[in-house]
Amino acid sequence: GDDNSGRKVITFSCCRMPPSHQLNHTRLLEYLKYTLDQYVENDYTIVYFHYGLKSLNKPSLKWLQTAYKEFDRKYLFSSIIYDIQKSSNSLFFFFFPRYKKNLKALYVVHPTNFIKILWNIFKPLISHKFGKKVTYLNYLSDLREHLKYDQLNIPQEVIRHDENLRRKQKGKLPPVVKVPPPRPPLPTQQFGVSLQYIKDKNKGELIPPVMKETISYLKSKGLQVEGLFRRSASIQTIKDVQKLYNQGKSVNFDDYHDIHIPAVILKTFLRELPQPLLTFECYDHILGITSVESSLRVTRCKQIIQGLPEHNYVVLKYLICFLHMVSQESIYNRMTASSLACVFGLNLIWPSKGTASLSALVPLNLFTELLIDFYTNIFHSRTVPGE
Repeated sequence: GDDNSGRKVITFSCCRMPPSHQLNHTRLLEYLKYTLDQYVENDYTIVYFHYGLKSLNKPSLKWLQTAYKEFDRKYLFSSIIYDIQKSSNSLFFFFFPRYKKNLKALYVVHPTNFIKILWNIFKPLISHKFGKKVTYLNYLSDLREHLKYDQLNIPQEVIRHDENLRRKQKGKLPPVVKVPPPRPPLPTQQFGVSLQYIKDKNKGELIPPVMKETISYLKSKGLQVEGLFRRSASIQTIKDVQKLYNQGKSVNFDDYHDIHIPAVILKTFLRELPQPLLTFECYDHILGITSVESSLRVTRCKQIIQGLPEHNYVVLKYLICFLHMVSQESIYNRMTASSLACVFGLNLIWPSKGTASLSALVPLNLFTELLIDFYTNIFHSRTVPGE
Protein backbone atom coordinates (compact mmCIF):
# COMPACT_ATOMS: atom_id res chain seq x y z
CA GLY A 1 0.00 0.00 0.00
CA ASP A 2 0.92 3.69 0.22
CA ASP A 3 0.97 6.23 3.01
CA ASN A 4 -0.65 9.66 2.77
CA SER A 5 2.42 11.07 1.01
CA GLY A 6 2.49 8.42 -1.68
CA ARG A 7 5.40 6.53 -0.17
CA LYS A 8 5.45 2.74 -0.40
CA VAL A 9 4.59 0.90 2.80
CA ILE A 10 6.37 -2.26 3.94
CA THR A 11 4.63 -4.23 6.71
CA PHE A 12 6.14 -6.78 9.08
CA SER A 13 3.82 -8.97 11.16
CA CYS A 14 5.42 -10.85 14.05
CA CYS A 15 2.45 -13.20 14.36
CA ARG A 16 3.27 -14.59 10.92
CA MET A 17 6.69 -15.74 12.12
CA PRO A 18 6.68 -19.56 12.52
CA PRO A 19 8.52 -21.26 15.39
CA SER A 20 12.25 -20.75 15.03
CA HIS A 21 12.98 -24.48 14.60
CA GLN A 22 10.61 -24.61 11.61
CA LEU A 23 11.96 -21.51 9.85
CA ASN A 24 14.61 -21.50 7.17
CA HIS A 25 16.50 -18.47 8.41
CA THR A 26 18.71 -18.30 5.34
CA ARG A 27 15.65 -17.88 3.13
CA LEU A 28 14.19 -15.35 5.58
CA LEU A 29 17.33 -13.26 5.29
CA GLU A 30 17.25 -13.42 1.49
CA TYR A 31 13.55 -12.47 1.53
CA LEU A 32 14.21 -9.45 3.75
CA LYS A 33 17.02 -8.27 1.48
CA TYR A 34 14.93 -8.86 -1.66
CA THR A 35 11.95 -6.96 -0.26
CA LEU A 36 13.91 -4.00 1.05
CA ASP A 37 16.07 -3.68 -2.06
CA GLN A 38 12.95 -2.95 -4.12
CA TYR A 39 12.12 0.13 -2.10
CA VAL A 40 15.09 1.59 -0.28
CA GLU A 41 16.21 3.72 -3.22
CA ASN A 42 12.92 5.63 -2.88
CA ASP A 43 11.21 7.16 0.15
CA TYR A 44 9.33 4.46 2.05
CA THR A 45 7.49 3.67 5.28
CA ILE A 46 7.57 0.62 7.56
CA VAL A 47 4.65 -0.61 9.67
CA TYR A 48 5.75 -3.10 12.34
CA PHE A 49 2.98 -5.19 13.96
CA HIS A 50 4.58 -6.35 17.20
CA TYR A 51 1.81 -8.64 18.42
CA GLY A 52 2.74 -12.31 18.16
CA LEU A 53 6.48 -12.09 18.83
CA LYS A 54 7.22 -14.71 21.48
CA SER A 55 10.19 -16.68 22.74
CA LEU A 56 9.09 -19.53 20.45
CA ASN A 57 9.43 -17.56 17.23
CA LYS A 58 11.92 -14.88 18.25
CA PRO A 59 15.01 -14.85 15.97
CA SER A 60 18.08 -16.19 17.71
CA LEU A 61 21.15 -14.15 18.50
CA LYS A 62 23.13 -16.39 16.14
CA TRP A 63 20.82 -15.49 13.27
CA LEU A 64 21.14 -11.79 14.09
CA GLN A 65 24.91 -12.13 13.98
CA THR A 66 24.62 -13.72 10.53
CA ALA A 67 22.32 -10.91 9.42
CA TYR A 68 24.83 -8.42 10.79
CA LYS A 69 27.57 -9.86 8.59
CA GLU A 70 25.36 -10.10 5.49
CA PHE A 71 24.01 -6.56 5.69
CA ASP A 72 27.21 -5.03 6.94
CA ARG A 73 29.09 -6.36 3.91
CA LYS A 74 26.88 -4.36 1.58
CA TYR A 75 25.17 -1.68 3.64
CA LEU A 76 27.64 -0.71 6.38
CA PHE A 77 25.63 -1.84 9.37
CA SER A 78 25.62 1.03 11.84
CA SER A 79 23.68 -0.16 14.90
CA ILE A 80 21.58 -2.95 16.36
CA ILE A 81 19.01 -2.85 19.08
CA TYR A 82 18.22 -6.29 20.32
CA ASP A 83 17.00 -7.65 23.60
CA ILE A 84 18.53 -11.04 24.29
CA GLN A 85 16.63 -11.59 27.49
CA LYS A 86 14.09 -14.37 27.71
CA SER A 87 11.19 -11.97 27.62
CA SER A 88 8.69 -12.85 24.92
CA ASN A 89 8.24 -9.15 24.27
CA SER A 90 11.69 -8.47 22.85
CA LEU A 91 12.06 -6.39 19.72
CA PHE A 92 14.81 -5.98 17.21
CA PHE A 93 15.56 -3.42 14.47
CA PHE A 94 18.22 -3.20 11.83
CA PHE A 95 19.31 0.33 10.97
CA PHE A 96 21.62 0.71 7.99
CA PRO A 97 22.73 4.00 6.47
CA ARG A 98 21.27 2.98 3.13
CA TYR A 99 17.96 2.01 4.75
CA LYS A 100 17.75 4.97 7.12
CA LYS A 101 18.30 7.54 4.42
CA ASN A 102 14.96 7.07 2.65
CA LEU A 103 12.98 5.57 5.54
CA LYS A 104 10.57 8.40 6.33
CA ALA A 105 8.41 6.78 9.01
CA LEU A 106 8.46 3.68 11.22
CA TYR A 107 5.14 2.86 12.90
CA VAL A 108 5.28 0.37 15.76
CA VAL A 109 1.76 -0.97 16.30
CA HIS A 110 0.70 -2.47 19.66
CA PRO A 111 4.01 -1.77 21.41
CA THR A 112 4.50 -3.27 24.84
CA ASN A 113 5.75 -1.24 27.78
CA PHE A 114 9.00 -3.19 27.55
CA ILE A 115 9.59 -1.91 24.01
CA LYS A 116 9.02 1.67 25.11
CA ILE A 117 11.45 1.26 27.99
CA LEU A 118 14.02 -0.34 25.69
CA TRP A 119 13.62 2.50 23.22
CA ASN A 120 14.16 5.12 25.91
CA ILE A 121 17.34 3.35 27.05
CA PHE A 122 18.85 3.33 23.56
CA LYS A 123 17.41 6.65 22.41
CA PRO A 124 20.53 8.65 23.40
CA LEU A 125 22.56 6.43 21.04
CA ILE A 126 20.25 7.06 18.08
CA SER A 127 20.30 10.23 16.03
CA HIS A 128 17.58 12.74 16.80
CA LYS A 129 16.65 12.82 13.12
CA PHE A 130 15.97 9.09 13.05
CA GLY A 131 14.21 9.14 16.40
CA LYS A 132 11.62 11.53 14.99
CA LYS A 133 10.66 8.93 12.39
CA VAL A 134 9.49 6.40 15.00
CA THR A 135 5.84 6.53 16.08
CA TYR A 136 4.09 4.23 18.56
CA LEU A 137 0.46 3.40 17.77
CA ASN A 138 -1.64 1.67 20.43
CA TYR A 139 -4.56 0.81 18.15
CA LEU A 140 -5.03 -0.05 14.49
CA SER A 141 -7.39 2.87 14.03
CA ASP A 142 -4.47 5.23 14.70
CA LEU A 143 -2.94 4.10 11.40
CA ARG A 144 -5.72 5.82 9.45
CA GLU A 145 -4.20 9.20 10.22
CA HIS A 146 -0.97 8.28 8.49
CA LEU A 147 -1.66 5.93 5.59
CA LYS A 148 -4.31 4.22 3.49
CA TYR A 149 -5.48 1.72 6.08
CA ASP A 150 -7.77 -0.23 3.75
CA GLN A 151 -4.81 -1.13 1.52
CA LEU A 152 -3.02 -2.95 4.33
CA ASN A 153 -3.18 -6.72 4.59
CA ILE A 154 -3.48 -7.00 8.37
CA PRO A 155 -3.50 -10.52 9.87
CA GLN A 156 -6.71 -11.55 11.60
CA GLU A 157 -4.73 -12.33 14.75
CA VAL A 158 -3.65 -8.70 14.95
CA ILE A 159 -7.20 -7.47 14.37
CA ARG A 160 -8.56 -9.72 17.15
CA HIS A 161 -5.79 -8.58 19.49
CA ASP A 162 -6.69 -4.97 18.75
CA GLU A 163 -10.35 -5.67 19.53
CA ASN A 164 -9.39 -7.29 22.84
CA LEU A 165 -7.27 -4.29 23.81
CA ARG A 166 -10.17 -1.98 23.16
CA ARG A 167 -12.52 -4.08 25.26
CA LYS A 168 -10.10 -4.00 28.15
CA GLN A 169 -9.76 -0.23 27.96
CA LYS A 170 -11.70 0.89 31.01
CA GLY A 171 -13.79 -2.25 30.72
CA LYS A 172 -15.73 -1.03 27.72
CA LEU A 173 -15.44 -0.17 24.11
CA PRO A 174 -14.72 3.45 23.22
CA PRO A 175 -17.76 5.45 22.15
CA VAL A 176 -18.75 4.91 18.56
CA VAL A 177 -17.96 7.92 16.43
CA LYS A 178 -20.64 8.65 13.88
CA VAL A 179 -19.12 9.08 10.47
CA PRO A 180 -21.03 11.58 8.35
CA PRO A 181 -22.10 10.36 4.89
CA PRO A 182 -19.63 11.21 2.13
CA ARG A 183 -20.19 14.53 0.45
CA PRO A 184 -20.87 14.59 -3.28
CA PRO A 185 -17.82 15.72 -5.27
CA LEU A 186 -17.44 19.34 -6.20
CA PRO A 187 -18.01 20.27 -9.86
CA THR A 188 -14.31 21.17 -9.99
CA GLN A 189 -13.13 18.02 -8.18
CA GLN A 190 -9.91 16.51 -9.51
CA PHE A 191 -8.87 13.93 -6.94
CA GLY A 192 -10.81 10.78 -6.10
CA VAL A 193 -13.23 11.01 -9.03
CA SER A 194 -13.35 9.17 -12.34
CA LEU A 195 -11.77 10.32 -15.58
CA GLN A 196 -15.25 10.56 -17.05
CA TYR A 197 -16.41 12.89 -14.26
CA ILE A 198 -13.42 15.19 -14.84
CA LYS A 199 -14.00 15.15 -18.60
CA ASP A 200 -17.69 16.02 -18.21
CA LYS A 201 -16.86 18.95 -15.92
CA ASN A 202 -14.05 20.27 -18.15
CA LYS A 203 -15.81 20.78 -21.48
CA GLY A 204 -14.91 17.35 -22.80
CA GLU A 205 -11.14 17.70 -22.33
CA LEU A 206 -9.62 14.22 -22.30
CA ILE A 207 -6.51 15.06 -20.27
CA PRO A 208 -7.35 16.03 -16.66
CA PRO A 209 -6.13 19.57 -15.79
CA VAL A 210 -3.99 18.35 -12.88
CA MET A 211 -2.11 15.96 -15.19
CA LYS A 212 -1.68 18.55 -17.90
CA GLU A 213 -0.33 21.17 -15.50
CA THR A 214 2.00 18.95 -13.49
CA ILE A 215 3.48 17.29 -16.57
CA SER A 216 3.88 20.61 -18.37
CA TYR A 217 5.71 22.06 -15.36
CA LEU A 218 7.96 19.02 -14.94
CA LYS A 219 8.78 19.00 -18.65
CA SER A 220 10.00 22.58 -18.48
CA LYS A 221 11.82 22.46 -15.13
CA GLY A 222 12.23 18.92 -13.85
CA LEU A 223 13.51 16.57 -16.55
CA GLN A 224 17.10 16.68 -15.34
CA VAL A 225 16.40 16.74 -11.59
CA GLU A 226 18.15 13.83 -9.91
CA GLY A 227 15.72 11.44 -8.22
CA LEU A 228 12.61 12.92 -9.82
CA PHE A 229 9.53 11.01 -8.51
CA ARG A 230 11.62 9.28 -5.83
CA ARG A 231 11.32 11.98 -3.22
CA SER A 232 8.34 12.84 -1.06
CA ALA A 233 7.07 16.28 -0.10
CA SER A 234 5.37 17.94 2.85
CA ILE A 235 2.09 16.16 3.58
CA GLN A 236 0.39 19.43 4.44
CA THR A 237 1.60 21.09 1.25
CA ILE A 238 0.29 18.21 -0.85
CA LYS A 239 -3.09 18.47 0.88
CA ASP A 240 -3.16 22.22 0.28
CA VAL A 241 -2.42 21.80 -3.42
CA GLN A 242 -5.06 19.08 -3.74
CA LYS A 243 -7.58 21.39 -2.09
CA LEU A 244 -6.79 24.18 -4.55
CA TYR A 245 -7.29 21.85 -7.50
CA ASN A 246 -10.50 20.42 -6.08
CA GLN A 247 -11.85 23.94 -5.62
CA GLY A 248 -11.00 24.86 -9.18
CA LYS A 249 -8.37 27.40 -8.16
CA SER A 250 -5.12 27.99 -10.02
CA VAL A 251 -1.88 26.45 -8.78
CA ASN A 252 1.51 28.06 -9.37
CA PHE A 253 4.18 25.52 -8.54
CA ASP A 254 6.85 28.22 -8.60
CA ASP A 255 5.38 29.47 -5.32
CA TYR A 256 6.43 26.27 -3.51
CA HIS A 257 10.11 26.21 -4.54
CA ASP A 258 10.11 22.39 -4.61
CA ILE A 259 10.14 20.48 -7.89
CA HIS A 260 9.05 17.31 -6.07
CA ILE A 261 5.62 18.75 -5.22
CA PRO A 262 4.18 18.54 -8.77
CA ALA A 263 5.79 15.09 -9.06
CA VAL A 264 4.02 13.87 -5.91
CA ILE A 265 0.75 15.51 -7.01
CA LEU A 266 0.87 13.59 -10.29
CA LYS A 267 1.42 10.27 -8.51
CA THR A 268 -1.30 11.09 -5.98
CA PHE A 269 -3.80 11.88 -8.73
CA LEU A 270 -3.22 8.52 -10.40
CA ARG A 271 -3.35 6.62 -7.12
CA GLU A 272 -6.64 8.20 -6.04
CA LEU A 273 -8.56 7.35 -9.21
CA PRO A 274 -11.53 5.11 -8.29
CA GLN A 275 -10.31 2.64 -10.92
CA PRO A 276 -6.67 2.35 -12.00
CA LEU A 277 -5.72 3.93 -15.30
CA LEU A 278 -4.92 0.48 -16.73
CA THR A 279 -8.31 -0.77 -15.40
CA PHE A 280 -9.12 -3.73 -13.18
CA GLU A 281 -9.96 -5.81 -16.25
CA CYS A 282 -6.33 -5.70 -17.42
CA TYR A 283 -4.84 -6.79 -14.10
CA ASP A 284 -4.68 -10.54 -14.73
CA HIS A 285 -3.50 -10.01 -18.32
CA ILE A 286 -0.64 -7.85 -17.08
CA LEU A 287 0.36 -10.44 -14.47
CA GLY A 288 0.85 -12.90 -17.32
CA ILE A 289 3.53 -10.80 -19.03
CA THR A 290 6.37 -12.75 -17.41
CA SER A 291 5.12 -16.01 -18.94
CA VAL A 292 5.40 -14.53 -22.45
CA GLU A 293 8.59 -15.15 -24.40
CA SER A 294 10.92 -12.14 -24.11
CA SER A 295 10.87 -11.37 -27.84
CA LEU A 296 7.06 -11.22 -27.83
CA ARG A 297 6.48 -9.15 -24.72
CA VAL A 298 6.29 -5.77 -26.46
CA THR A 299 3.68 -7.19 -28.85
CA ARG A 300 1.72 -8.54 -25.89
CA CYS A 301 1.87 -5.13 -24.18
CA LYS A 302 0.49 -3.55 -27.32
CA GLN A 303 -2.39 -6.06 -27.40
CA ILE A 304 -3.33 -5.34 -23.80
CA ILE A 305 -3.17 -1.57 -24.31
CA GLN A 306 -5.31 -1.76 -27.44
CA GLY A 307 -8.11 -3.17 -25.30
CA LEU A 308 -8.29 -0.15 -23.01
CA PRO A 309 -11.28 2.20 -23.15
CA GLU A 310 -10.60 5.16 -25.44
CA HIS A 311 -10.32 7.71 -22.65
CA ASN A 312 -7.94 5.58 -20.57
CA TYR A 313 -5.79 4.96 -23.64
CA VAL A 314 -5.41 8.67 -24.38
CA VAL A 315 -4.50 9.56 -20.80
CA LEU A 316 -2.08 6.63 -20.52
CA LYS A 317 -0.41 7.58 -23.81
CA TYR A 318 -0.01 11.16 -22.59
CA LEU A 319 1.57 10.00 -19.32
CA ILE A 320 3.87 7.35 -20.82
CA CYS A 321 5.09 9.80 -23.46
CA PHE A 322 6.22 12.06 -20.64
CA LEU A 323 7.80 9.23 -18.64
CA HIS A 324 9.65 8.17 -21.78
CA MET A 325 11.05 11.70 -21.98
CA VAL A 326 12.14 11.49 -18.34
CA SER A 327 13.92 8.18 -18.97
CA GLN A 328 15.78 9.72 -21.91
CA GLU A 329 17.40 12.12 -19.42
CA SER A 330 18.46 9.36 -17.02
CA ILE A 331 22.13 10.31 -17.33
CA TYR A 332 21.16 13.41 -15.34
CA ASN A 333 18.11 12.40 -13.30
CA ARG A 334 19.12 8.77 -12.62
CA MET A 335 15.56 7.71 -13.47
CA THR A 336 15.75 4.90 -16.00
CA ALA A 337 12.64 3.18 -17.36
CA SER A 338 13.18 0.51 -14.70
CA SER A 339 13.38 3.10 -11.90
CA LEU A 340 10.26 4.88 -13.14
CA ALA A 341 8.41 1.56 -13.40
CA CYS A 342 9.14 0.82 -9.73
CA VAL A 343 7.61 4.19 -8.83
CA PHE A 344 4.61 4.17 -11.19
CA GLY A 345 3.75 0.48 -11.50
CA LEU A 346 1.31 0.32 -8.59
CA ASN A 347 0.00 3.81 -9.39
CA LEU A 348 -1.21 2.56 -12.78
CA ILE A 349 -2.65 -0.82 -11.87
CA TRP A 350 -3.83 -2.62 -8.72
CA PRO A 351 -6.24 -5.48 -8.01
CA SER A 352 -9.95 -4.81 -7.46
CA LYS A 353 -9.75 -6.43 -4.02
CA GLY A 354 -6.95 -6.18 -1.50
CA THR A 355 -3.44 -5.19 -2.47
CA ALA A 356 -0.96 -6.53 -4.96
CA SER A 357 1.16 -9.35 -3.57
CA LEU A 358 4.93 -9.22 -3.52
CA SER A 359 5.08 -11.72 -6.38
CA ALA A 360 2.83 -9.45 -8.48
CA LEU A 361 5.31 -6.58 -8.34
CA VAL A 362 7.66 -8.20 -10.84
CA PRO A 363 5.15 -8.47 -13.74
CA LEU A 364 3.48 -5.13 -12.90
CA ASN A 365 6.78 -3.28 -12.93
CA LEU A 366 8.02 -5.15 -15.99
CA PHE A 367 4.88 -4.22 -17.92
CA THR A 368 5.26 -0.56 -16.95
CA GLU A 369 8.96 -0.61 -17.88
CA LEU A 370 8.12 -2.00 -21.33
CA LEU A 371 5.52 0.73 -21.87
CA ILE A 372 8.13 3.39 -21.10
CA ASP A 373 11.04 1.83 -22.98
CA PHE A 374 9.04 0.97 -26.11
CA TYR A 375 6.60 3.88 -26.03
CA THR A 376 6.80 4.65 -29.76
CA ASN A 377 6.35 1.02 -30.81
CA ILE A 378 3.46 0.31 -28.46
CA PHE A 379 1.40 3.46 -28.94
CA HIS A 380 1.98 4.43 -32.58
CA SER A 381 -0.65 2.15 -34.12
CA ARG A 382 -3.76 3.52 -32.43
CA THR A 383 -4.98 7.08 -32.83
CA VAL A 384 -8.01 8.45 -31.04
CA PRO A 385 -10.06 11.45 -32.16
CA GLY A 386 -9.50 14.44 -29.90
CA GLU A 387 -6.26 13.26 -28.29
